[in-house]
Amino acid sequence: MSTSTAAPEGAAVKASWTPMIGLFLAQMLMSFNVAVLPVSLGGMVESFGASPTTVAGTIVVYGLVVAALVMVGAKTGQRLGWLRVFRAVIVLFAVSSVVMLVAPSVGWAIAGQGLAGASAAIIVPALVALIAENYRGSQQATAVGSLGSARALSGVSAFLIGGALASTVGWRPSFAIVLGIAVVVFLLSFTLRGDEGDAGIEIDFVAAALIGAAIVLITVGFQNLNAWGVWFASPDAPFDIVGVSPAPLLVLVGLVVGQGFFLWTRARVRAGRTPLVDLSVLGSSSERAAVYAMFIVVAMEAALNFTVPLYIQIVQGRSAFDTSLAMLPFNLTVFITATLVVRFYKRFSPRVIGVASFVLTTVALVWLAYVVSNNWETAPTIIGLIVFGIGQGALVTLVFNVLVTSAPKELAGDVGSIRGTTQNLASAVGTAVIGAILVSLLSIGIGNAVAHQTGVPDSLVAQVDLDKVDFVRNDQLREHLESTTDASPQQIDRAVEVNEDVRLRTLKYGLLVLAILSATAILPASRLPRYRPHEIPDPAGAGG
Repeated sequence: MSTSTAAPEGAAVKASWTPMIGLFLAQMLMSFNVAVLPVSLGGMVESFGASPTTVAGTIVVYGLVVAALVMVGAKTGQRLGWLRVFRAVIVLFAVSSVVMLVAPSVGWAIAGQGLAGASAAIIVPALVALIAENYRGSQQATAVGSLGSARALSGVSAFLIGGALASTVGWRPSFAIVLGIAVVVFLLSFTLRGDEGDAGIEIDFVAAALIGAAIVLITVGFQNLNAWGVWFASPDAPFDIVGVSPAPLLVLVGLVVGQGFFLWTRARVRAGRTPLVDLSVLGSSSERAAVYAMFIVVAMEAALNFTVPLYIQIVQGRSAFDTSLAMLPFNLTVFITATLVVRFYKRFSPRVIGVASFVLTTVALVWLAYVVSNNWETAPTIIGLIVFGIGQGALVTLVFNVLVTSAPKELAGDVGSIRGTTQNLASAVGTAVIGAILVSLLSIGIGNAVAHQTGVPDSLVAQVDLDKVDFVRNDQLREHLESTTDASPQQIDRAVEVNEDVRLRTLKYGLLVLAILSATAILPASRLPRYRPHEIPDPAGAGG
């Protein structure tokens, strides 16, 4: 009898790592595309003449589309065959990078990222399913862990390469790199093996509509909290209900529709029909804790990756490469930790690693809120970013491994879709919420400052629309005040000084908000499993 890859680990034939290179690069493809967007923020604002929060819509729409479609993507892969569909959507992702290269307006850029998100909705579950089909035993655990490393490596390379390109030749060439990676992944896909799919698998379009609507409602609601009003409707709100802003109402309705998805899915399972996603992958408290932890981890990372470029490029007016250097300690630490944390699985359980990691991220964010200044390159700030990166890097790999190793092989695609929905919804919500929080805090801070600062006369305050506060550079603020008010140079200097002080305090408060978010995840992390992650179990061994 020939040796099978399903044999015990000691007797198993080691599979070639060449196919995994393609899957590793596929994860890099998606992650590099997303990570390069914040670095390109300043260049896109200048190219399109749009506000930072509008340009941030490219980040939000990518995450929204992936989260809304990934469950349908998982079932599509199971029905048509993972490998065949994987190749098709890699081509589609390449097309999205071409759209970014030629985009004449921010609308085109948002459309390009929507196309990339639709492609990633299948790539995300395909990665897990193809790993399950091509690797076993310790190789499988290593392959799963490498996806976290690929994601972290993309952050490092996107900030360095994307920052250097954006500072020298512009933001668009970064997407030529995305195009190149897509071509390489397509060629390497021919080294993978995959099944032919199962044409008998049903796609539950009612559940797809429910989960898609829920994610769109929640994301759009969070995205427009600042523009439409956090509670009371602003003049820019498209409508209001007895004076209440539609933004929080959309979030509430989205949560209700999301509950409808779970009720419908459970009813479908009881009727003996195939659900859009098998909820048994969230059957235990430890699995649900892993999903919650994953949401917090990705939301924090998205918020930080939006906040730092916003502050350095838009507020301080520095280059994209300066942003890359400022974020390098964080991104490099995440990459190294995500790569090495698998070595600690033999000594420590996911519960211990998870709790310790969230404690680290909480302490680091509080520290950063205390020490951060207008100069990001200070030693205390770098130390804070490194500590935060250690916790973040460990969590990126850990929570995904917990989900994958707790599910039988035939549910690998469902695990991938849960991962994709959680990560991309968290990324979209994290970016949208931190943007709304920062602008709201800035508006409140400036309103309080001008009410109590004697150096800014009432006559100047009366000429400024405090309902349209946003993050701008000092030179832009000076130019605006000089052209729209009759303030003296001394009064303008004082107004700029007040704005600069409020911006820094806003940043500190924003970091404290993230610290609170991190702290809320410590308790659920204590419900992660005590066992050591090993491999995606075979169906025969997971029947119980």
